[in-house]
Amino acid sequence: MSEAATLERPSPQQAEHVDVLIVGAGISGVGGAYHLKTQCPGTSFAVLEAAETFGGTWWTHKYPGIRSDSDLHTFGYRFKPWTGTPIATADEIRKYMGEVIEENGLDRHIRYNHRIHSARWSSADNLWTIEATRGDTGEAVRITAGFLWMCQGYYRHNDGYMPDWAGKERFRGQLVHSENWPEDLDYAGKRVVVIGSGASAATIVPAMAGKAAHVTMLQRTPTYFRTGRNAIELAEELRKLQVDETWIHEIVRRKILLEQTVFTERCFNEPEKVKAEMLANLRSILGPDYDLDTHFTPNYRPWRQRIAFVPDADLFQAVARGDASVVTDEIEHFDEAGIQLKSGQHLEADIIVAATGFHLNVLGDIAFEIDGKPLAFHETVTYRGMMFTGVPNMAWVFGYFRASWTLRADLVGDFVCRLLKYMEAKGAKRVEVALRPEDRDMPILPWIDPENFNPGYLMRGMHLLPKRGDKPEWQHTQDYWSEKDAFAAIDLNDAAFVYR
Repeated sequence: MSEAATLERPSPQQAEHVDVLIVGAGISGVGGAYHLKTQCPGTSFAVLEAAETFGGTWWTHKYPGIRSDSDLHTFGYRFKPWTGTPIATADEIRKYMGEVIEENGLDRHIRYNHRIHSARWSSADNLWTIEATRGDTGEAVRITAGFLWMCQGYYRHNDGYMPDWAGKERFRGQLVHSENWPEDLDYAGKRVVVIGSGASAATIVPAMAGKAAHVTMLQRTPTYFRTGRNAIELAEELRKLQVDETWIHEIVRRKILLEQTVFTERCFNEPEKVKAEMLANLRSILGPDYDLDTHFTPNYRPWRQRIAFVPDADLFQAVARGDASVVTDEIEHFDEAGIQLKSGQHLEADIIVAATGFHLNVLGDIAFEIDGKPLAFHETVTYRGMMFTGVPNMAWVFGYFRASWTLRADLVGDFVCRLLKYMEAKGAKRVEVALRPEDRDMPILPWIDPENFNPGYLMRGMHLLPKRGDKPEWQHTQDYWSEKDAFAAIDLNDAAFVYR
């Protein structure tokens, strides 16, 4: 189908058809659209986005200081050089994404304010039928697609995980969640308690510190953090030498990826040494008398949960100045004036911020059916974390925990485009993955080994996720450094792929 077909709008009686439908216009969806446009010219496609604009996380999150916790040389696309500081603000990331959209003419393919309700696969027609509603007009929209590319992310935007703390309804101040930030929230001169210790809390606390009367980060358990300048010396040196930005982007990406490889391996092979190095860095900022053991020494080895990078150590500088503090304790209950802790300490607050994570949202709250039967996604087995047994003509982007999300989005983009071209050459209208004879006795396991990676949001939502096998083909290995070669070497004629 010609590209012009993507621009057509259906009449009320007739569904629009595209070759590929991309769900979501966040970092993965925009990248997927670019790959389709450049690698599969002539393929018609549309991108449906529920929000009023592109950006995903970088649009929906409004809390103070919102920024990346991955460097933009690897979180950025491989095809678009990043020229700013490695840790970037949400506005900077959206500006970069906007340039990708504009420079590649992707805007004509993206439909904003389109919330998908259902996706039904018909084997008789080899088609997905997608039902959506326009948020701006209330209009019902139906689109059919030969292939569905799920780029909607993995958590429910604007609906953060809020624990059911005892007495929280008694609190007379404001209780807000980081994912539902009131844009008019005035915290100047207020006492603020931020509950949480992940990347969101580590961003919010220094952003509010200095303007608020005081900010307390209340955590149940400590988290690992890495700190450093918000700059890449190699990139700065290469720019002084007037090296082309495309070269700088590739060279710096390779350098960062090599350093991440070494660091990850060290976390597994010499965890105590890595732990000591990270704590020594914090000691140099917080001073010899600060209680690092209580507040910044986790009881798990590094990288069993995500390690956020704190640029220019701003969180720890705020603590060192006295504008912020850290309390490690458990909540007994809320009361009118703040939070009573199990230790007996009471935290008075005017504003309490719950930076307590999110709910997994593995298929975008979309009702899926395969030939009239609801899709039991948790009963499928994943092929490399992007296709699923019994689910035809669909790919899913789920990024990395220990590396930038976009690295995998690019790998999946290459794979999907290669698969589509292979199907066209083969004359196939349908593909799904299936366990091969040699896989029949393979152990079927949860999506990820909790001993390997175990953040709270993943543990709470594990029952929603597909299963994995014990072979690399049948799991999301979380290992970019092997997958970058393995993905390119996938044999599309392997018995794991069933074409019709």
